[in-house]
Amino acid sequence: MTTTSSSDLAAPASPRQVPCPACGTPAPFAKDLNPYRPFCSLRCREHDLGAWASGGYRVGAVEPPDDFDAGA
Repeated sequence: MTTTSSSDLAAPASPRQVPCPACGTPAPFAKDLNPYRPFCSLRCREHDLGAWASGGYRVGAVEPPDDFDAGA
């Protein structure tokens, strides 16, 4: 008969935490624990979507000079 001690039993792993891209609050990345991942809440997710939809994440471009010839 074998016995197991409490040190032989593995403790349940804590869910991976990631910083919310909107506010920086640590949020669980597990799908079953956080339906808004990687965001911490519905509010942060919708805030990010609003910023994206309004063009807040666009990348600035530099206009080439008028005499620029791309084919040369």
